[in-house]
Amino acid sequence: LTELSSGFTEAGTPETRGHRAAPGLSSGIYPQISIRVQLDAQPSLSETALWEEVNGVLLEARVVLQQLQEYRGAGDEIRQAIQSPSVQGVQEKAWSAVVPLVGKLKTFYVFSQKLEGSLRLLLGVLTSSGSSPTQQLEQKQALARQFAHILHFTLRFDELKMTNPAIQNDFSYYRRTISRMRINNLANPDLPIENTTDCLSTMASVCKVMLETPEYRTRFASEETVLFCLHERLHQGAEGSAAQQCGGLLNALRYTTKHLNDEATSKQIKTMLQPN
Repeated sequence: LTELSSGFTEAGTPETRGHRAAPGLSSGIYPQISIRVQLDAQPSLSETALWEEVNGVLLEARVVLQQLQEYRGAGDEIRQAIQSPSVQGVQEKAWSAVVPLVGKLKTFYVFSQKLEGSLRLLLGVLTSSGSSPTQQLEQKQALARQFAHILHFTLRFDELKMTNPAIQNDFSYYRRTISRMRINNLANPDLPIENTTDCLSTMASVCKVMLETPEYRTRFASEETVLFCLHERLHQGAEGSAAQQCGGLLNALRYTTKHLNDEATSKQIKTMLQPN
């Protein structure tokens, strides 16, 4: 691919007078092919609309490559945040540094989708029936050169992406932080998850005491309330219709709890809601 793209994209010298012989692909399985390449080839009237559309994408590709080459990442901020997980100011600084970088990575992804669309359009023309591949490349050299530019961009983009670990590090930190924010219910940052867990466990203990105290139990007007409080006894061998109805309540918890299987969910809660 490098050989092919360079053959169509390198600038000509005065000696070539606007022509260049594209190198043959003779690696043993490909036949020797020589094409007289016109480096200043212009699109025909029927090719102009497609050429202009792809040309706009290729101009954008130069900007994307420049931005990717200048990508430095938020390694220092992430490292400090990992070392000081309980310092809110450090966490906020890292998050503020990572968010715009991830936004830039998203623009790279969106552009890759646009580039893929342009590539499909070019291949649709360059591989249309009626002519051999060699004839297509010779007769539609303006589009062929654009195809080579896309190959060149892809190779360069992949090289820059794979040799810059900051890209993967930034995105991994972003995903971890988003997951943690969901767990901590970011929609209400004044509600600490630890206090929420303590509140729920306290309510469970209160229900157990009320169930075991005849004076309190007689005050329950709803049978469903009694069944809900039977949770502990269900695991101690409750039987009959009470156990079945209580099992339905447990199933409601099992299959409607969004974060039951998250890593941060307590093992006790997971065990409690495991199907028998």
